[in-house]
Amino acid sequence: MPVTHEVTNQVPPLAGHDVADDPALLAGLERAGAGWAAEEVHELGRLAGSEQVQEWGRLVNENEPVLRTHDRYGHRIDEVEFHPYWHELMTVAVSHGMHGTPWRDSRPGAHAARAAKFYVWSQAEAGHSCPISMTYAAVPALRANPELAARYEPLLAATEYDFGLREPGGKRGLIAGMSMTEKQGGSDVRANTTTATPSADGSFTLVGHKWFTSAPMSDLFLTLAQAPGGLSCFLLPRVLPDGTRNAIRLQRLKDKLGNRSNASSEIEYDNAVGWLVGEEGRGVRTIIEMVNNTRLDCTLGSASGMRLGAVRAVHHATHRRAFGKALADQPLMANVLADLVLEAEAATTVAMRLAAAGDRPGDAQEQAFRRLGLAVSKYWVCKRAPVHAAEALECFGGNGYVEESGMPRLYREAPLSSIWEGSGNVAALDALRAMGRQPESVAAFFAEVGRAAGGDARLDDAVDRLRKELTDLDGLEYRARRLVEAMALVLQGSLLVREGHPAVADAFCASRFGGDWGIAFGTLPAGVDTGAIIERAAAR
Repeated sequence: MPVTHEVTNQVPPLAGHDVADDPALLAGLERAGAGWAAEEVHELGRLAGSEQVQEWGRLVNENEPVLRTHDRYGHRIDEVEFHPYWHELMTVAVSHGMHGTPWRDSRPGAHAARAAKFYVWSQAEAGHSCPISMTYAAVPALRANPELAARYEPLLAATEYDFGLREPGGKRGLIAGMSMTEKQGGSDVRANTTTATPSADGSFTLVGHKWFTSAPMSDLFLTLAQAPGGLSCFLLPRVLPDGTRNAIRLQRLKDKLGNRSNASSEIEYDNAVGWLVGEEGRGVRTIIEMVNNTRLDCTLGSASGMRLGAVRAVHHATHRRAFGKALADQPLMANVLADLVLEAEAATTVAMRLAAAGDRPGDAQEQAFRRLGLAVSKYWVCKRAPVHAAEALECFGGNGYVEESGMPRLYREAPLSSIWEGSGNVAALDALRAMGRQPESVAAFFAEVGRAAGGDARLDDAVDRLRKELTDLDGLEYRARRLVEAMALVLQGSLLVREGHPAVADAFCASRFGGDWGIAFGTLPAGVDTGAIIERAAAR
């Protein structure tokens, strides 16, 4: 057969690089006092950037989990079958302590170190980070029942991944899940109709249907149900202490837009047995500890995805040529790339700042800042991820629309964090709720932002406008999205002005506060040092 053409101008694979070679991430790690973890973060970064692990990620998404409700003899088993590489990904995450380990680690910056590892390893494959996140978040909520915490916390923090349906106390390590959403309620968890009836031995019997339970193969679940004293939080193991299976029935797996490597299901509690966590009737207050920590991981996960998209776009544009020179050297493409990198760095910087606040639980002002800053950032960072992924994909042209590029998977994954743990409206209203119920959080927020005062006049003006906006109480709920967006941008800008690269801080303030920025990415004003910004996302 004659040679019809020679393949040229194709971009080499982005493999064999260190995902942790991320200036904003590493700077945030050092500021948090967790520089001691840098080598382990780089170890994970090299692994995540390897060709082998990229293949793991591809295969677990192409070979999705399968529900096995019954065995060959007709016995109910309610098992989920995963591709072997799913377990490899989970093993790496657990062995590096991305789940419950930081809660039992006394080193300074343990939670920030865990956040950096979670951020880096999520770029290998995002789906398996969901059960890792829920396990991390379950520990502080479980402490509302000291007896249960004493029994299970050491196993939730253990660095051994021990998959399989067995009695939790006999395993080497545990994974935890969360199940709150019901058909009629969604985010309105107080509309839950699952019932919990007390038994003579102190346990409760639960009956009800949960519309969306992520990672149903977990060993333990925190869930909400209506007890005699009101909506309460319960711990349900899949296998009871006597070795029998709990009556948690997996009805079907959800056919989702993205996050396809991870199983999500509808389940029924058919007189399932659970134990009360926290006070009866105070279920939302109890489980909110878990929710707040998973919201942090939503922010981290979105920042991680944006970094991945920016690096891939820069790599493609650096090696692809058009009209006589590299795409990255075309002025308009440079504008787009720099804007994508800006958005990713701002997200990474604020996510690491919030993670660092988790290492100072005894500092009242720090916790007040974290409460509001997390609600604000969860809204904005997660809201930006889908449009960021779309723009990064477009940098590839038609090549980005093809599955082999990896960009469609990133694009499908991007909306998840904005929906999980409260969609955009819920997150924005939660920020208003925090300000109303904890006014000290507003003072703490402005104290944090105020640390950048005088660093950039455009930022200072934005802070002044925000203060005035907060004094106008008319139609506050209607304006919630605009208000929370402004708060998120001011927080990001203040962190970049204080601690970011000068070119990044200047471009961010010029575009986000200076009034010279369009709606689409790639509309940065003239005078921005695009080259210095793009260089920060060059894969090495």
